Amino acid sequence: MHIDAIEVTMTGIKMLVVIAALLNVTPVMVWVERRGSALIQDRVGPNRIGPFGLLQSIADAIKFILKEDVIPEQANKWLYTLAPMFGLIPALTTIAVIPWGESFVLPYRITYESSKVPTAGWGLAALLLLGGFLVASAAVRFRTLPRLSRLNTFVWWALAIGLLLGAVVVGGLLIGLRSATALNLPFGGYEFNPVVTDANVGILVIFALASLGVYGLATAGWASANKYSLFGGIRASAQMISYELSLTLSAVAALMVAGSLRLTDVVQSQRGYFVLFDTLKIPAWNCFSPAMWLSMIVFIVSAFAETNRLPFDFAEADSELVAGYHTEYSSMKFALFFMSEYMAMAAISALTVTLFFGGWDIPWWNEPGTWWSSLLTMAFFLVKVTACLLVFVWVRWTIPRLKYDLLMHLGWKVFLPMAVVNVVIVALFMAKGWL
Repeated sequence: MHIDAIEVTMTGIKMLVVIAALLNVTPVMVWVERRGSALIQDRVGPNRIGPFGLLQSIADAIKFILKEDVIPEQANKWLYTLAPMFGLIPALTTIAVIPWGESFVLPYRITYESSKVPTAGWGLAALLLLGGFLVASAAVRFRTLPRLSRLNTFVWWALAIGLLLGAVVVGGLLIGLRSATALNLPFGGYEFNPVVTDANVGILVIFALASLGVYGLATAGWASANKYSLFGGIRASAQMISYELSLTLSAVAALMVAGSLRLTDVVQSQRGYFVLFDTLKIPAWNCFSPAMWLSMIVFIVSAFAETNRLPFDFAEADSELVAGYHTEYSSMKFALFFMSEYMAMAAISALTVTLFFGGWDIPWWNEPGTWWSSLLTMAFFLVKVTACLLVFVWVRWTIPRLKYDLLMHLGWKVFLPMAVVNVVIVALFMAKGWL
């Protein structure tokens, strides 16, 4: 069997990029959540460790690592230890089939004159230089503040020096490219598709792996030998299974329009425009199609329940179950549950963007399929996912927790019938040729 070394290398690079992004979701979102909740509730939020409290997440990680790992005497130690991994693995693997940028063909060689490298490179160098000077001036200005510690001062100056050095490095690379005749690429002619695995049943892979997350919560609840943990695990099982049905059926509408289970085809089907009154062009994203509005609402609300976020965090309701399924967990085991929640948020946000908000598509622009346009589509996809994550934070600190019987009523008697009805509506639109 022949193994394509270039394909293996590119797949490894894409895996590292995705894993690095997911691992950084948790510290960034913890800071955003704490500062966002402080803004909503008219508080200050973390502002001591690092500039604007940016190093608070690192301090929390160090705290988790150094805390004592306590295992209850009556717990099933094997399952108690394995349960956090059951929750983390689905969050890490579901993102593998989601496309996060436009594909492009790597050039065989790069020259200084015949490419977008000078414009993009010097622009990046200017931004880094400007950022370095702004951070350095802020460090000089804020150094007299009484609440600014030596750690904060060090971070300010380290960031400023890093930005300035980055500008020097980028400028040096551009000068070197200009002096050289050309830069030959070893992967020239290879089509780089920004998705780890472009599976033809990608959406089925996501739902199959996501359904495994319930095993982590149920196992943690049972193995802890604690009644509150057990109740949390049972609640998580019932809740996630109930809302997976409406989540799956609401996604069927987007798959019907695309005519494929491959998520790259779903994004391609949303490129183009709807023309209103023969004058106004709006992006052909599913969120702008009247036939998709019902399924989009069901999908987004079900995503909150699937990730156990407020107002659907019944598996860890502190006023009823202490902390639910992770009551007996501490140290890095608790941190793994914490990480899996935010990673699942990022994965479901990326899937929401792919199904209903055009994926990486940039509206009112026909992407030329070059490396620089691919970078722009990746950045635009990141902006969309960030917006979805901010909605998660906004909803958590705005809407109170519902009652559990209302949660199950919504899942089985409201959202599930709505998802079925929406499939019929989309089929009618397709039969009429409106989609």
